[in-house]
Amino acid sequence: MSQNTMSSLIHDRYARGHTKLGWLDSYHTFSFGGFYDPQRMGFRSLRVINDDRIIPGAGFGAHSHRDMEILTYVLEGALEHKDSLGTGAIIHPGEAQIMSAGTGITHSEFNASETEPVHLLQIWIIPDKQGLQPRYEQRDFPLEEKRGKLRLIAAKDGRDGAVTIHQDVDLYASVIEPGNGVTHNLKPNRYAWLQIAKGVATLNGNPLREGDGAQISGEKLEISTDIGAEILLFDLG
Repeated sequence: MSQNTMSSLIHDRYARGHTKLGWLDSYHTFSFGGFYDPQRMGFRSLRVINDDRIIPGAGFGAHSHRDMEILTYVLEGALEHKDSLGTGAIIHPGEAQIMSAGTGITHSEFNASETEPVHLLQIWIIPDKQGLQPRYEQRDFPLEEKRGKLRLIAAKDGRDGAVTIHQDVDLYASVIEPGNGVTHNLKPNRYAWLQIAKGVATLNGNPLREGDGAQISGEKLEISTDIGAEILLFDLG
């Protein structure tokens, strides 16, 4: 695409923040915890993308949030969720989970396995209003629905079976096989964030690897791969 119709800024995976504990290995695309970079405070309503790996049997003990939309996307393994709403669930690859913290919610997240690690992306999005009623939602999106296409997994209106998010965001997931690609047209006054969850992809000629992100304004995104990739694409107001 010509420079007249698209502008992108690559966020290199090596510039992410890093938290390494005995049980957690986490990379932070945006400022989080002890990692602060004034140039990485989020993009539009997207505030946090943490790439977390948790050893077997370990996890985040009970802690509280408010006024944040928190999405979990598991890439490998399984994550056990419990919260103050009484929800108890296991999140597997292919599922999208969202928790609206709203007026306040307490939850814990643990590796559901005693033998295998879990790898996940935790995503925070600033809601369009404060003081919402806390809620939990989880849905499965089979691989067939994401293979070679952009599958809507979260949206403000919950259309097409997506989980509902209280913000002007359409979140798509796709698993792209070698030699294939997907395209997405951005409408006027819309913005995109592309996160490479696994593998290697090319965005309009720019090579991206696992952990890289790109913020985009313009019209058409062309995403392809030679070796295979799993991506998340945020279409943001």
